[in-house]
Amino acid sequence: MKKTALLLLFALLVQCQKLVAQDTAQVVHTGVYLMNLYDLDINEYSYYADFYLWFRWKGERNPMNIEFVNAVEKWGFTQNDFHEEAQVLEDGSYYNGMRIEGRFYHPFKLNRFPMDRHQLGIRVENVEYPLDSMVFVPDTGQYFFRQDLIIPGWYLREAQQLTQENVYLTNFGEPGGVGRFSNFSFVFTLARPLSYFLLKLLLPLLVVIFAALGALFITPQYLDARISLPIGALLSCVFLQQSYSSALPDVGYMVLMDKIYLMSYLLIALILLRTVLMGNRMSKNEEINILKQKKADRRLAMVYFGLYGLGIILLILV
Repeated sequence: MKKTALLLLFALLVQCQKLVAQDTAQVVHTGVYLMNLYDLDINEYSYYADFYLWFRWKGERNPMNIEFVNAVEKWGFTQNDFHEEAQVLEDGSYYNGMRIEGRFYHPFKLNRFPMDRHQLGIRVENVEYPLDSMVFVPDTGQYFFRQDLIIPGWYLREAQQLTQENVYLTNFGEPGGVGRFSNFSFVFTLARPLSYFLLKLLLPLLVVIFAALGALFITPQYLDARISLPIGALLSCVFLQQSYSSALPDVGYMVLMDKIYLMSYLLIALILLRTVLMGNRMSKNEEINILKQKKADRRLAMVYFGLYGLGIILLILV
């Protein structure tokens, strides 16, 4: 009980320190306007962004000395300030900003590929003033990116500006506690168009599945033709899966499209098993009602395809 009470008291003291720090810290109104987004590379977990970043504040602390927490290839960054010195506005506040172009890091999660959505972000911190000296606050604004911005292969769904506390579990060698800084984040959501999934990935697969199911519509006497269709479909599935897998990074989990292909392999295996068993019966000269067997195969084909379609829908919805 005493240990629990001490932990609660410590948490309360930390929260009080945060509130006091926010009351004494200089507030900086911050905004971002995205101009261009390009060279989005999922294999390298990065993308290029071109945007405006501005600050408006009251106080002596200049927030222009910043760093981008998720930046990569900093040697390739370009930064052009609006003004050499901060401009004084009518209300006595200061204003300045910059245009930035550079590459940023994002850990893409591909478990829902090709129906995946990604929340990309640009994270900004001041390198001079910790949380008790400077706090970023999102600037009021309705538009966060260029309205005619087009990202080939993606839809830009929405954008928002957030602030949070970024805690470094080190004091960087300086006396004192851990490092706490105000973090400003510009977050925007990218999603693939549905047509990419339906037309480029699912439609070719369905054509292959229809070809495999066609084996069950061939008269049982033509064993060679019945077996060749599912075998050809199996090889086609392997090549189709390799075509999209080569564009993805090596991940340790199955993506949505992998699960659909796994189900496709299972369906083709069932069709192949059906044709082989029927061929064995034909080779043993068993009395088989061909007409009845053809009807049974066609019903089975419809059942297979119905279960296959239901499985795809469940995988998408889950």
